Amino acid sequence: TLGNFWQTAWLEFYDHMEGDEWTIFLIGAALVPALAFWGFNGILLVADITGKPTFITRYRIQLGKNDPVDRKKLWKAIYTALGNQFFVSFPMLVPMFYIMKWWENTFSKELPTFQWFLVELSIFTVVEEILFYYTHRLAHHPVLYKHIHKKHHEWTAPIGVVSIYAHPIEHIVSNTLPVMTGPMIMGSHIVSVSAWFSIALVTTSISHCGYHLPLLPSPEFHDFHHLKFNQCYGVLGVLDFLHGTDKMFRQTKAFERHKVLLSLTPLSESIPEPPKKE
Repeated sequence: TLGNFWQTAWLEFYDHMEGDEWTIFLIGAALVPALAFWGFNGILLVADITGKPTFITRYRIQLGKNDPVDRKKLWKAIYTALGNQFFVSFPMLVPMFYIMKWWENTFSKELPTFQWFLVELSIFTVVEEILFYYTHRLAHHPVLYKHIHKKHHEWTAPIGVVSIYAHPIEHIVSNTLPVMTGPMIMGSHIVSVSAWFSIALVTTSISHCGYHLPLLPSPEFHDFHHLKFNQCYGVLGVLDFLHGTDKMFRQTKAFERHKVLLSLTPLSESIPEPPKKE
């Protein structure tokens, strides 16, 4: 029944747009993910700026940091994030559009089944993990780090919007291409592309948000990367485990906290850092 609902809704939208594939692609691949990103980060920004509601701020990972956030750094991050979206990500959708048209499936009037979407989602995730891990680790080479990746690491205690605060070259190679490649390989439907782009933007915002909130994926892994720089390069942590780039992380309390929080008690309280030696 739910499948019929979405199929009917898609056909109504397709007919309303009169089959204009370029407009449909822009709405699905640009507008919807952007609304998901800024909608989610808008809530986080209120907490970052005002320190309220305490329901969010009490789950802060790096205690005492961004309390409140530096307004000057924040506006710089927002302007850079918007610039990357409008002048890097959106133009990259043009060649992607023609690649997707070549597959002749992206704008099909028949939606993919939910089961097939789950298969695609798994493949997208694996492709992103591989491409992001190696491009990200390469960006930490001293030469590239100094001129490109250092910008992203200005935030040792990141916030959500910092997820796309990066040098334009890094935004192309490490942020955008790893997410775009899976759908281009699979020739996915625009609805699948839209859902995947939205999920990717929200999950990377969670990884950078600085809050370990109940029921959401743990951001401890990537937060530790911003804190220590040479640990935890990937998304899932699989390649970090294989390459041994998470050894330091596994010896910390942050690793013990790296799980989905299923209670209302912050993990910083239930699994606190050991007291510092005098």
